[in-house]
Amino acid sequence: MTDSANTKEPSVQRVLVTGSSRNLGATIARTLAQQGACVAVTFDSSRSEAEELVDSMPGGSHIALAFEAKSADSVVSLVQAAHDGLGGLDVLVNNVGPWAGEDIRTIPISDWRRVWDGNLTAAWVASIAALGYMEESGWGRIVNISAGSAFMRNHSAYGLAKHAMIALTEEMALAAAQGVTVNCIAPGQIAESIAELGSELGEDGAELVQRVLHRTPTGRMVTRQEVADVVALVCTETFGSMTGTTIPLDGGWRLNRE
Repeated sequence: MTDSANTKEPSVQRVLVTGSSRNLGATIARTLAQQGACVAVTFDSSRSEAEELVDSMPGGSHIALAFEAKSADSVVSLVQAAHDGLGGLDVLVNNVGPWAGEDIRTIPISDWRRVWDGNLTAAWVASIAALGYMEESGWGRIVNISAGSAFMRNHSAYGLAKHAMIALTEEMALAAAQGVTVNCIAPGQIAESIAELGSELGEDGAELVQRVLHRTPTGRMVTRQEVADVVALVCTETFGSMTGTTIPLDGGWRLNRE
């Protein structure tokens, strides 16, 4: 094991953010790049979208990698490609999170596996692969992106997978060597994504906003930038003593059971 007193944050962090060509993942990737990191972003369909993001980020050492969480081998290959392309790997952000809204009684097994494997299995396999590189250098950060759904029991496979990511975070934190931390962030409803959610649920967007805000003690939803800023903070040496922890960013939404 590495003596934690002798570990030191890399001067330039080399970061892999999965599911990062758009939305929250893109904001996380851009924020880390703005703080001096070299970032590998991933895409599952639009290479041009990912390359546009890479070109827009400060610094010139970012890369775009194709990725579909279809198998353990594809996840391991992604982590290796990020390591090789960046010249090392210090930070892994597990942000891939496919969603399905079918009732727990009727969800097709294909959707169950897609949601479970995309959220949990991919994070597990990627974390194991990344830990090997991080433990060699004696320093690393793994950040899992869960969701407010983790605290609910009526969000079907998605809520169960996001809840399991919290338990995975705790177990991986125990398994990691000194100098490497594993933490989790659980955003509530993200402001920029609520229109898309309303469309998927077939609900009026304005009514959905009011329902969410009614249950939120702070009276506002979290933004993508706020989530990205917390990810960046967790990746610093300042948070070197925090591991196995889940940070809810939901304005207190999970506490209100009205």
